Amino acid sequence: MDKNATNSELYRRRARGAAKISLLLLCLVSIGCGTQRKAPATPTLDKILERGTLLVGTTGDYRPLSYKEPETGEYWGFGIDMAGAIAQKIGVSIRFVPTSWPTLSADVQTPELFDFAIGGITITEARQQTMDMSEGYLANGKTILCKKEDAGKYKGLEDLNKPDVRVMVNPGGLNEKFARENLPLCTLIVYEKNEEIPSRIAGGEADVMITEITEAPWYVENDPRLAAPLLDKPFTHGEIGVLMRKGQSDLMDQVNSTIRTMKSDGSLNALHQRYGLKYGL
Repeated sequence: MDKNATNSELYRRRARGAAKISLLLLCLVSIGCGTQRKAPATPTLDKILERGTLLVGTTGDYRPLSYKEPETGEYWGFGIDMAGAIAQKIGVSIRFVPTSWPTLSADVQTPELFDFAIGGITITEARQQTMDMSEGYLANGKTILCKKEDAGKYKGLEDLNKPDVRVMVNPGGLNEKFARENLPLCTLIVYEKNEEIPSRIAGGEADVMITEITEAPWYVENDPRLAAPLLDKPFTHGEIGVLMRKGQSDLMDQVNSTIRTMKSDGSLNALHQRYGLKYGL
């Protein structure tokens, strides 16, 4: 074999080796690019920062956690302030999006409608099966509102579970679920507007409202006709948190980080006191 043939064979070997290396590098680059191109399917912190606004779903019918003033359209409440703290931590403005208890789960799972929901949303296993919930930041439990002169009548569920006791609840939420499961003998009245039920009770249109320990004290304080005789003996025990659709782990991490910070620096306790709420039972 002459020298030219030897050189040609060596060149071909080097060329084949270089081609294999190039092909390997191309595969690695393609894999890396493919990873970089994977965009999240739901809103994340990057999308929120690009938008410049945190979209928060809330019912606006649950004083003192989330209430929308009918005349001005302004929202106020414990949950509203919590959402504001989260938006401030992210570094964006905030806009509240109306939702309702019957449509809450469907709205939360509708992409781009809002980033998460807040208000009087109790952490439950059923919700966690299809959605994600944050760490709890407020204690909750079922109790009742009744007319002040009737406070002595009701000492437990057995006093409510009677045909002559008219129990009023808002539709689609855990209050209605609790009444249907635990008070099958009562006369159940489903009334559309949660924020109007206490005045209906005070006016004698029903005997009892199934509500929460977070909501009842506000109405007792603001309406002398009402009482919450079982406030210190709630029928259930739970916590309230932020509700969001699955697949937003970075946003959930930010929400939980904000909650932990507020717990440790005392600002969460100050917020509880501002609205007359308590964390532990």
